[in-house]
Amino acid sequence: MGVYLNSKNPWALYLEETKAAYFVDKTAMLDELLEQVEQGNKYICITRPRRFGKTVMANMVASFLSSGVKNSDVFCSLKIGAYKRFAKYNNQYQVISISLNEIPKNCSSYAQYIGRIESRLIEDLKRAYPQYEFSGEDAVWDILSEIYEFEDDAQFVFVLDEWDYIFHRDFVTEKDKLSYLEFLSNLLKGKAYVALAYMTGILPIAKYSSGSELNMFLEYTMATEELFSTYFGFTETEVDELYERYQKNCSEPKVSREGLRTWYDGYHTRAAERVYNPRSVVASLLNNNLGNYWTSSGPYDEIFYYIEKNVDDVRKELALMVSGTHVPAKVREYAATSMNLSTRDEIFSAMVVYGFLSYENGCVYIPNKELMDKFCSMLMKEPSLGYVNRLAKESERMLQATLNRDTDTMCRILEYAHNTEIPLLSYNNEVELTAVVNLVYLSARDFYRIEREDKAGIGYVDFIFYPEDRKADCIILELKVDRAAEEAIQQIKDNKYVLRFRGKTGEEPKYTGKILAVGIAYDKKTKKHDCKIEELL
Repeated sequence: MGVYLNSKNPWALYLEETKAAYFVDKTAMLDELLEQVEQGNKYICITRPRRFGKTVMANMVASFLSSGVKNSDVFCSLKIGAYKRFAKYNNQYQVISISLNEIPKNCSSYAQYIGRIESRLIEDLKRAYPQYEFSGEDAVWDILSEIYEFEDDAQFVFVLDEWDYIFHRDFVTEKDKLSYLEFLSNLLKGKAYVALAYMTGILPIAKYSSGSELNMFLEYTMATEELFSTYFGFTETEVDELYERYQKNCSEPKVSREGLRTWYDGYHTRAAERVYNPRSVVASLLNNNLGNYWTSSGPYDEIFYYIEKNVDDVRKELALMVSGTHVPAKVREYAATSMNLSTRDEIFSAMVVYGFLSYENGCVYIPNKELMDKFCSMLMKEPSLGYVNRLAKESERMLQATLNRDTDTMCRILEYAHNTEIPLLSYNNEVELTAVVNLVYLSARDFYRIEREDKAGIGYVDFIFYPEDRKADCIILELKVDRAAEEAIQQIKDNKYVLRFRGKTGEEPKYTGKILAVGIAYDKKTKKHDCKIEELL
């Protein structure tokens, strides 16, 4: 047993996971993985955004296969225990497990980084195979090849987590990146001692390995490959099961099932199955609170990093996405990198790969409330976004004017929104008007859950503002182009949208504040806005 070779660390970490309150058993992946190996696919790379379970699954793979720690009693009680491959593969391999996101103390060069990995692995091999004398000139692959030649069944499983980590480090040069790819190629490619090479990362190999260095790997991404897709992130069924567990565990549950969907859903597999951010779901259930957990390490600056050099190309699209609109884009995962983003499509590609946007049917969009809050924060705080930033800042006045029934101020803000600098949109239809309305009510998201085209009464309403404080005023907002604001108010009444707040007959109403019907209209000929507000009984 060593630092990397048959290390007990992956098993200790995975065992902790199995004992956690909201552990999800995804060990069935092992059977699919080993089936691929049996079919000749022993080079597998899984790429996903951060916090989607890559490290947990890497620890699972290393633990299950490693001969260093006997763990059959635990794994046999999990899903993999019901498969025929369980007995054949459990604890049967020499496993080299390396977390490639670990660096030496005071590391300032690639030579220090890779030198630490090589020296530690060589020491592990020397301890495990003391009968051999290795030269100081021998590379790791030379030593592994010699062991394989003279030892029976001396094949190794390599589990390499966060393979692309060093590409984001300041001390790594372009020459270093090539050296790193060559190191991985020499270690893994065409080597009989490799039984399985399982790698994880955020960015796909194709971005960095343009030649043949790592072309033996098959890559599995969330957007392009169905295989393994349900094992990274939580499915609807898994979240349902976790929520039932939460209701039993928590004496006073404050998180709703719909809240989990609103906050953390929005991703999808190649087969169009919905996927939730797993870290955020677990954190919200543990804390008994819906909040921003996945991106809490940095407010909006991490998102802004990807657009700051090309704000002009994406300003309008950001406003549309914040309004809930899907924006057409040519997203290519291989184009994603944290450097040299020169076009809108490259920017969106990076944001999809890093999980800030979702991509479906040729369009990008903001997947859920957790990310929407971060985008809204960026629009409110970043002056370089120009007129979009200024419109967002007007949102505090717009909400107060609405609650105060001050329609004159509402119209003035909308006029400003329409006329400021280069108009955001042409206002040719209600979709474009919707984008501006979203911006001028941006700050309302701090106090309301805002739903677009929500089913209400006998139709679909443009906006419903559900107050976080159940005693606060509720807002139903309808938009019209080239029609009167009174028509919007009448539609709200006729379609009985108010039922969304009143609940079923005989039930206590969930919301006890006043219910405001808000109509906003725009006349394309006069280029004027009209606003009406009426309190509903």
